[in-house]
Amino acid sequence: MSNRTATATLAPSLFESAALGGLRMPNRIVMAPMTRVRSNAAGLATASMAAYYAQRASAGLIVSEGIQPNRVGQSNPFTPGLHTDEQTDSWRQVTSAVHTNGGRIFAQIMHGGRISHPDTTGLQAVGPSAVAARDASVFTPSGPQPVPVPRALTTEEAGNEALSYARAAERAVAAGFDGVELHGANGYLIGQFLSTSANLRTDGYGGSIAGRIRFAVEAATATAAAIGPDRVGIRISPGAGLWDAVETEVPELYGALLAALAPLGLAYVHLEATTDEQTLVGLRSAWPGTLIVNPAFPMGPEPADRKGADHWLDLGADLISFGRAFLANPDLVERLRADLPLDEADPAVYYEGGDDGYLTYRPYRY
Repeated sequence: MSNRTATATLAPSLFESAALGGLRMPNRIVMAPMTRVRSNAAGLATASMAAYYAQRASAGLIVSEGIQPNRVGQSNPFTPGLHTDEQTDSWRQVTSAVHTNGGRIFAQIMHGGRISHPDTTGLQAVGPSAVAARDASVFTPSGPQPVPVPRALTTEEAGNEALSYARAAERAVAAGFDGVELHGANGYLIGQFLSTSANLRTDGYGGSIAGRIRFAVEAATATAAAIGPDRVGIRISPGAGLWDAVETEVPELYGALLAALAPLGLAYVHLEATTDEQTLVGLRSAWPGTLIVNPAFPMGPEPADRKGADHWLDLGADLISFGRAFLANPDLVERLRADLPLDEADPAVYYEGGDDGYLTYRPYRY
């Protein structure tokens, strides 16, 4: 349950400890999931990835980059997977390195759905409906290409793709992760089912709000049953519209989703600040459990900062996630604690591959 109560008057400090599922976090700072495309062509985690995450183990919790649960779920080249034995084994070096440095790490399970390309996966992309994201391009081995029209999943296939999150979660726990986060945000497969522009279905996975939230609820329910609800979180981005996944009736849609998820006893909901504050505060009130808030719009002009973090702690968030600030500041927790200046990451090497812009950022030198 949330650390806040209806009568609470004093927000917790960013540097207070907090409980999360079965974990005890030394602070309330979460490293948000960020795509880094540093795996190899087989989707294996590498020694450089182990070093990268270990450098940031002072975070209360690390959420990994998105990890595809199956081949058709891969969105970009050189992103890691959790659907083969070799991939599972490769992640043990990462989780071991984080734990050795005193950290905690969840695996983000990310199914790209229609945001994929056959040049990357060898398979036609799938989605709720045969509708392509408009005016969008996706990375492929030969460079950016227009997002293709996906194949609409059958009703049976939709149920099986929902179960793919649970299968990947079992592998994540076997690889040593402390838990998993389902990527329900930013226009990927779960978000596509929530969307009225990407989901034109007339079966039980579409149409009404109850139909559009069904896929997310099934994925979360299956994953909680597979590894335990206290090891499962879900990330959402209400009203973001990213990758052309437009949503209508946003307060009602996400209110219904949180109401359906609440009985599961999940470890947390990870909420992105992608709609108006009134709606977000309403969702805080609707969710009875731990809430992580990322104060910044994904890839917007302003990254999450201390001011935004304190603001959302005042509004009832339990934990605050930082994304871009962690790229160039592996010691972000200490820099925030001591009010030290933050270095800025170079966007040119976000997805460049290799160790430049990945392992080359250093802790603050006094």
